[in-house]
Amino acid sequence: MVNQEDNAKLICVSTLEDVKKVIFGLSGESSGDQNGMIGVFSQSAPIHGSFLTYKWYRVQSDRKVAICSVHPSEQATLQCLGCVKAKIPVAKSYHCSPKCFSDAWRHHRLLHERAASAVNENGNEEEELFGRFNSTGSGVNTSLTSSQSSGSLTNGTTTLYPVAVTQRNGGETWFEVGHSKTYTPSADDIGHVLKFECAVIDAETKLPLGHASTVLTSRVIPAPSPTPRRLISVSGVDIPVHLDLDSRLSSSGTFTVLSYNILSDAYATNELYSYCPSWALSWTYRRQNLLREIVGYRADIVCLQEVQSDHFEEFFAPELDKHSYQAMFKRKTAEVFSGNINTVDGCATFFRRDRFVHVKKYEVEFNKAAQSLTEALVPSAQKKTALSRLVKDNVALIVVLEAKFNNQGVDNPGKRQLVCVANTHVNVPQELKDVKLWQVHTLLKGLEKIAASADIPMLVCGDFNSVPGSAPHALLAMGKVDPMHPDLAVDPLGILRPATKLMHQLPLVSAYSSFARMPVVLGLEQQRRRMDPSTNEPLFTNCTRDFIGTRDYIFYSADSLTVESLLELLDEESLRKDTALPSAEWSSDHIALVAEFRCKPRTRR
Repeated sequence: MVNQEDNAKLICVSTLEDVKKVIFGLSGESSGDQNGMIGVFSQSAPIHGSFLTYKWYRVQSDRKVAICSVHPSEQATLQCLGCVKAKIPVAKSYHCSPKCFSDAWRHHRLLHERAASAVNENGNEEEELFGRFNSTGSGVNTSLTSSQSSGSLTNGTTTLYPVAVTQRNGGETWFEVGHSKTYTPSADDIGHVLKFECAVIDAETKLPLGHASTVLTSRVIPAPSPTPRRLISVSGVDIPVHLDLDSRLSSSGTFTVLSYNILSDAYATNELYSYCPSWALSWTYRRQNLLREIVGYRADIVCLQEVQSDHFEEFFAPELDKHSYQAMFKRKTAEVFSGNINTVDGCATFFRRDRFVHVKKYEVEFNKAAQSLTEALVPSAQKKTALSRLVKDNVALIVVLEAKFNNQGVDNPGKRQLVCVANTHVNVPQELKDVKLWQVHTLLKGLEKIAASADIPMLVCGDFNSVPGSAPHALLAMGKVDPMHPDLAVDPLGILRPATKLMHQLPLVSAYSSFARMPVVLGLEQQRRRMDPSTNEPLFTNCTRDFIGTRDYIFYSADSLTVESLLELLDEESLRKDTALPSAEWSSDHIALVAEFRCKPRTRR
């Protein structure tokens, strides 16, 4: 048994003993759409003159089951009354034990606070509505009695079962829910065991040959539904992401840009991320969770890193096309890659067709630049060693777009509004500081030529694998690198000398530094706490068990663009409850960055 999606390849197993278990992730929505997983099972080929039949059953016991919102594999024993009164989604109100509720309270209370602020601006009734939490939980949560847990819990959905009961066994009733190789669990299946039955049928008599083989799954669990991140105006006004951004953006002349390292499946190994449940680390789960998150931001321009070639062609391009995005992709070169060529990752850039038109595309292959560099600077005897150090397969995808919308405040309304978007992933080992800085410098010099030729606003997005204060970050943010910077001490090939050449003329500024530069006003205090005051960058954009720090950025031309709002940052504590990223809630080890920009009147440099 494996986790798969619609029309996926079947993986055959010779016997049922080869099947260990199936875990299904669901969207948790009443519609039970394809945000979930599908269990797929196939026996070895049937004998001649026979065929296989498949049936799926939901095993319904006499009592319904509520699932813990924190530990979805556990049955709930407590329900938070504050959630019920505030009409928070009922699935978030369940907990498996008093300790579970106590441990989760600090984060759980945020749900209460948001609900209270939505219905009671003065906040006077919050105490009355939610009570005050203490170690006993009085006033906030209640134990689920046997009658409650058996008769009144429906996980927030109306339970509809087939009229015909197909099998009964003791105190359990089995309802047939599917009759094909694959089955997409619905919201009705949450909390219940599924049974898969496979039988060999004689083609002539239509009678079974021997006994049917069966396997039972674990209980179906709902996929976590993280609280949506909000766009926050740098003037302090919250803008919920789920609102109709289309009408707001089209009327205001602003546009949004998303940058996100989605964690390639090839790198998402159980060895590296042993703290993440295996079902949440599987690509069939992560791809739907990532898609839901990406689409939910409704960005006009989307820059993704670590997108596998096969995943771009088979999943992201067609799925985002359904949401009116045009897709472009640049696969990494594969000189040092030894795996399946289809799993080589790269950079994917998408833009909404109703907002932009593609004008031009540039592809940067740092391997080619390395070849040219070694030919010019490195003696013949050292070329092999130099290339071994410089060739890392990294690429950048640069796209020039023309806006379809009118920008308020532009002096010449008849002039084309262009924007250049660079998307890159500088995936270089930390000890190769010279190579990392050289790649960033190479990209910036190329962008400098484009900007000079067209006088065009620049957006530079990606995972630079460089923390604030490093030489690459200094080059991006300040346009130069201090000749005494410690990173310059690592330069065995002499590719960084003289240090005075490490500069560019692009007026780049990090979009998220706007949080740090703005005065402290309502709505920005929390974001300011998630910024590093010494670097004016987020405390982190990458959070694993062994590392936490900022590696991802959205840089923009400050002379031609201004930041209107930013996607709120996450706090470390909320992520540490699941150890780190990725988790069941967030399917990458990086967090998404979104910035909203407005074009300023152009003053030619």
